[in-house]
Amino acid sequence: MKKATLIIAIILVLILIGGIITGMVLKATQKIENPVATIKFQGYDQEVVVELYPEYAENTVVNFIALANNGFYNGLKIHRVEESLIQGGDKNGDGTGSPKLSAIDKSIEVDSEKDKEYAIPGEFINNGHKENTLRFERGIIGMARSEWTQYAANLEKQSNNSAGSQFFILTETLSSLNGEYAAFGKVISGMETVDAISKVETAVDENKNEETGEITKTETTRPATDVIIESITIDTKGIEYGMPETNELFDFTSWYIDKYYGSSMLTENK
Repeated sequence: MKKATLIIAIILVLILIGGIITGMVLKATQKIENPVATIKFQGYDQEVVVELYPEYAENTVVNFIALANNGFYNGLKIHRVEESLIQGGDKNGDGTGSPKLSAIDKSIEVDSEKDKEYAIPGEFINNGHKENTLRFERGIIGMARSEWTQYAANLEKQSNNSAGSQFFILTETLSSLNGEYAAFGKVISGMETVDAISKVETAVDENKNEETGEITKTETTRPATDVIIESITIDTKGIEYGMPETNELFDFTSWYIDKYYGSSMLTENK
């Protein structure tokens, strides 16, 4: 009787081990499809389709999905065009804006006390995220961020963790960005549209000197005619990505005023 019980126990253990091994093999060999973003631009027939890579920058992808599927990007402008890239995703339309928490969390009332501007941790090598080995080549999509170290070297951490909603797509390789910005996907179709947008005519600003009447012209990287993101939709392939990790956006304006003009001016401006 004891021998039979032992044999049964051994068989059950072998079945259990076999199930675990089978599960591990399936997990290792079964391909999980990456999410795919479809970007439509007003006036452009061909959509831009981007495969997102959570295996390199998971939180960045989660943030992009949350913003896109909540309609944040719909109607926003591409505010910067160069031969090497196009950039958009700023609610202000000029590169100065950051998203608020209500843009990713519908439970937060718009403009309420809880609706703070936010940023996400920078998932790139020089910010300690060694997993992101994506190289910035043609077709790569990356997160734009602020660079405040020109004002103070000790603002590196704040700069590295300042991305929010603005993204750029490269039309050519920019190796200088490797390890410095979070790459999180690549265009798999529609690069013709990206190329076309990167070549649109840019605006020229005119400034008049009130004393001399002289007018100076300054070329910009802003499209002369607005390029509008009609929509960005994400096919998550049935996977629920949840909410991104966020951090409070660094208040650079207050820091700058305090550093160069003193904290008294901050009090006066409140």
